[in-house]
Amino acid sequence: MTAEQTGPVVRTPHGAVRGRYEQGIAVFRGIPYAAPPFGPRRFRPPEPPEPWDGVRDAGAFGPTAPKPPYSEAFARYLSDPVISGDDCLNLNVWTPAPGPAARLPVLVWLHGGALTRGSSAVLVYDGRTFARDGIVCVSVNYRLGVEGYGLFPDAPPNPGLRDQFAALRWVHETITAFGGDPGNVTLAGQSAGAISAGALIAAPKAQGLVRRAILQSGPPEVLERDKVRRMVRRMANRLKTPATAEAFAAVDRDLLLRTQADIGRLSSPVLGGPTFGIVEDGDLVPRDPLRALVDGEAAQDVDLLMGWTRDEYRLWLVPGGLLERVDRLGAVALAGAMARCHAGHEVLRRYRALHPGAGTAEIVGQMVTDHLLRIPLHRLADARPGSSYVYEFAWPSLLSGLGACHALELGFVFDTGDVPESARLAGEGAPQELADAMHAAWVRFAATGDPGWQTWDDTHPVRIFGDGPPHIAYGPRDPEVALWSAAVPTVPEPSPASDARPPGVELASAVRRLRRSVGARRR
Repeated sequence: MTAEQTGPVVRTPHGAVRGRYEQGIAVFRGIPYAAPPFGPRRFRPPEPPEPWDGVRDAGAFGPTAPKPPYSEAFARYLSDPVISGDDCLNLNVWTPAPGPAARLPVLVWLHGGALTRGSSAVLVYDGRTFARDGIVCVSVNYRLGVEGYGLFPDAPPNPGLRDQFAALRWVHETITAFGGDPGNVTLAGQSAGAISAGALIAAPKAQGLVRRAILQSGPPEVLERDKVRRMVRRMANRLKTPATAEAFAAVDRDLLLRTQADIGRLSSPVLGGPTFGIVEDGDLVPRDPLRALVDGEAAQDVDLLMGWTRDEYRLWLVPGGLLERVDRLGAVALAGAMARCHAGHEVLRRYRALHPGAGTAEIVGQMVTDHLLRIPLHRLADARPGSSYVYEFAWPSLLSGLGACHALELGFVFDTGDVPESARLAGEGAPQELADAMHAAWVRFAATGDPGWQTWDDTHPVRIFGDGPPHIAYGPRDPEVALWSAAVPTVPEPSPASDARPPGVELASAVRRLRRSVGARRR
């Protein structure tokens, strides 16, 4: 038999795996990097998998982490396959040259999904195109939602992030056998995956594991522990059980997921609300990763590629008609956005001047996008001692209303516009030349640390993809960034008891009314 017929075999620290050759690329799917996180391992840090004898088949994607489905409105745009099974701490490898002699650059991909959804089995994330272009691509499953980011008094925090760290260690120890260079690893992620990548490159325990990082639509951040505790307590109240890991482990898994989805129904990047996230834990995350990176105490030799889409907020508001709903809410929505962003009336007046004729939803969306994404990434690029590169994805979807929305760029980054899942966001007929340009930039960055344009400096060069031919815009691409830098101080999140508000507006009440109103539409 030929190698094409038998499939490539690679030995990992826990046993041998047999992959498949697909169009000349060796593909290994569903390789366990940690033991199933259930039974006595529930809500605990990951442990090594049990070694196996013989050769384990690695031809199919492994089980996905437990997660609730997307709502019907979001499922129109986002694919999220479910593969049953407990062995969900697994990863996939695409390589053009399995074997220790190749020493190729490596890209490790962390999927997005608000830390509650998503998986490495989403076909948009197919790593074959990176392998085709000389990059060993690894994609990772990790625990989600309450299983991965619930905060309990009887369990360590951040088990989902610890899963990712375990996968990164696996890459460092094992990727040579698959043809990769453990000294040339790029850690990349989008949205929650980018937030996770930022936390990992800042983690003292992870120093030396990553040479470069790509943060797409997500800056490094941590949530207040009380905010995550409130999510767990609300679930506990609904379930009528103590807010402990031991009690949650005794709850039927499907009921736990349904309760999580219901409690999180009012959560969104625009509205805030109950959510799960990374917290400082005194161990893997000893301090706010953004502050650690800005202060220069972490990842000093890690090159960064960072960016956003021009209309991030449209994926958060268009599904289910929420864009029109926010427009109708008018002053209530604006008050909620100002509370979310700690902004006063002067900032709001400047946004209106910059967007004459814009509706409430556009003002709210751009304000929150600046607050959550553009400003932190600008500040990180400004502070970094190493090389940083910044981009904006500006091509509008062919589907009505989406614009250049959150996650739209992924089919271009992976050059997977030929899979139906990409068309859910982009529509039919997305430009291949844009995919060629974006994918080539990521390949070049992973291989050399230079995506092909000017490194960040005092002129603030931003590479624009999708607004005509790729080009550089100097200075903040969106004028709001400059206004925010001057008008909005860096302040901590206000406590729930804070009564800070723009003059004449009851902000806490406005935010509650906005969440209730939008939540009613989601039902």
